[in-house]
Amino acid sequence: MGRKNRPRQRSRGLFWQGWGAGYSEIIKENKLFEHYYTELKIVPEGEFEEFMQAMREPLPATMRITGYKSHAKEILHTLKEKYFKEVQDLEVDGQKIEAPQPLSWYPDELAWHTNLSRKILRKSPLLEKFHQFLVSETESVNKNQWNFVPQHKILDMCAAPGSKTAQLIEMLHSDMDIPFPEGFVIANDVDNKRCYLLVHQAKRLNSPCIMVVNHDASSIPRLYFDQDGKKDILFYDRILCDVPCSGDGTMRKNIDVWKKWTTSNSLQLHGLQIRIAVRGVEQLAVGGRMVYSTCSLNPIEDEAVIAALLEKSEGALELADASADLPGLKYMPGITSWKVMTKEGQWFSDWSEVLKSRHTQIRPTMFPPTDPEKLASMKLERCMRILPHHQNTGGFFVAVLVKKAPMPWNRRYPKLQMGECPADAPVEAVEGESPAEGNPSVPDTPDLLEVKKDDVCVPPPPKKMKLFGFKEDPFVFLTEDDPIFPPVQAFYDLSPDFPKLNVLTRTHEGKKRHLYMVSKELRNVLLNNSERMKVINTGVKIWSRNTDGEQFGCAFRLAQEGVYTLCPYIRARILNISVEDVKVLLTQENPFLSKLGDDAHNQAKKLGMGSIVLRYLPDPKDLNAPQCPIDLCGWRGKTSIRAFVPRNERLHYLRMVGVEVFRDKQGKRNDGSTEIPEGSAEDAEGLSQEADLLEQEGEEMEQNGSESNLFFSVEFIQSDDDLETTKLFPILCAIYISRSANRLTLTKK
Repeated sequence: MGRKNRPRQRSRGLFWQGWGAGYSEIIKENKLFEHYYTELKIVPEGEFEEFMQAMREPLPATMRITGYKSHAKEILHTLKEKYFKEVQDLEVDGQKIEAPQPLSWYPDELAWHTNLSRKILRKSPLLEKFHQFLVSETESVNKNQWNFVPQHKILDMCAAPGSKTAQLIEMLHSDMDIPFPEGFVIANDVDNKRCYLLVHQAKRLNSPCIMVVNHDASSIPRLYFDQDGKKDILFYDRILCDVPCSGDGTMRKNIDVWKKWTTSNSLQLHGLQIRIAVRGVEQLAVGGRMVYSTCSLNPIEDEAVIAALLEKSEGALELADASADLPGLKYMPGITSWKVMTKEGQWFSDWSEVLKSRHTQIRPTMFPPTDPEKLASMKLERCMRILPHHQNTGGFFVAVLVKKAPMPWNRRYPKLQMGECPADAPVEAVEGESPAEGNPSVPDTPDLLEVKKDDVCVPPPPKKMKLFGFKEDPFVFLTEDDPIFPPVQAFYDLSPDFPKLNVLTRTHEGKKRHLYMVSKELRNVLLNNSERMKVINTGVKIWSRNTDGEQFGCAFRLAQEGVYTLCPYIRARILNISVEDVKVLLTQENPFLSKLGDDAHNQAKKLGMGSIVLRYLPDPKDLNAPQCPIDLCGWRGKTSIRAFVPRNERLHYLRMVGVEVFRDKQGKRNDGSTEIPEGSAEDAEGLSQEADLLEQEGEEMEQNGSESNLFFSVEFIQSDDDLETTKLFPILCAIYISRSANRLTLTKK
């Protein structure tokens, strides 16, 4: 919402959509909005003016530190000891800059906020460095740590553009020593094009445990998997149900909501929100949790949906008290009384008051339950509404639901003999095998069962799944005896436990250009559901074909995005390097072997030419050096050595080893180190990792006589006043790829 009709601005040869200039005419007033929320009393008495004032103010800059547990600590240390200290006593145009403060409710000081806007950031050289640090670290590839259970099977029902999905993936990867957590994340979105934005976000995290699918969340298909030789229904341990909403909690960021807001938005979305939530709890495992959330303050989209869900569940669901999970988070408890208002300002307190002419727009589930005992048993006060003025945020609503038993409509009807009545038949409480569970196109009502000519009670015939958008390349798993493996295994001396069956490619025929890897659990899901779901992307790239490598014994070089997944299995081609070696390799494009330290130099001389792993291991005695391991992909040449690392990831690692990387407004480096050519890392990786794939797919399309017109996603900071590093504004472009001296040319279609 709020992304249309914004003026374009040019930044370093690329177009991006700015946020400030196009809104000067928008007046942040909406009398209907104020009247509605004054009447509903969701804001504590005496605080409404403060609430409205906060809604009119821009959001503060917010940053979330991502990375493996050890990597995140290194970045946090850099922030606190360098950038935060430099800005805490700074004045810009007579205004004292407030030092960033940690969010009290976020674990381990990994989230911070500040009143700095990008306009202020650019007025001081020190702040400009801080700004570049934020932008660069946003684009680097890391994973985060938080409390989690790595065995959880997680579904994100409405995932695009992917910031929340990214956090879910991060939770699975807190331990660098576990390349394949048993859990996984399936991220879904109904919009085919937005799925590619989701892929871009997920690819930055380099996880073998993520799958992106494209389905209507309200009818997302039931999936199956093999367990102990039997095919079982897949139920999820955790589900994120962040439904489409009117978004009036985002007015501080999406300013056009001020002029577009009306109650009809909520009335129109209410039914869809219930259908999505119902489908979510159907697929939730007993004992599992589903988080229902919106960025709306409207109870029609919030408590009304939860109340309808609880009533339908007949005790199978209950609201959890999640207040202890985030100590320090300020929120208002859910409300138990609300009214419904039309866009004309007409109020209704109960369904019985609604005229028949309005029954299509206003439904009974929009009102609170009339039975006081039933209403009390729902414990709606356990819902959490976050108001903007309480801690300088946007507006949000969150409710955590726990599944205590199978849903009441999840029943399996046994086969009936002629003369037996379906309505009187005994039922088995077998979760997941109702007509709707097996086929999402069938409504969740047992009276839709049909008696066929063979006298068996069955659901109506399933509808053929409709697929939209691009036809994806197949996901083809390799066999253990595939001829690719022997030379690869010998060259890298892969350990015997290397999971060959988890390796896949995207073509049935011809040479395999890239090899990807998924976890064992996602392989299970893929193999058992290829006809039931539309998979957009899965797996992390671990090897790419390099024809020059064949002369050295292996046609596949390592890919940086899969290095942490693959390295636990590699026992050869490893070069141990020091902090100084890291600096040399990441600041010089193609250094001679003699530029390395003595130890690394001696190791390199013993290695043959070809792809290698450059590994830094921390020294506990050297407290000035990074205290976390670093793995980089490289290439051992005849007399030189080169790191194959994308530019933004280079900058990330350079900062970890104490090298400040900064470009002035003319784009020149002024950190005193050797210049990294703008495109050098992308050249090494084949025009960067994503562009490498697009380029080669384009070549294949050109060979087939078609244009290389593909979708590619580019992310930029959302606004002058919103530097939140986890919620970037994505732009979807159709691109033609062309090589110039040091850049990609993107042509917007």
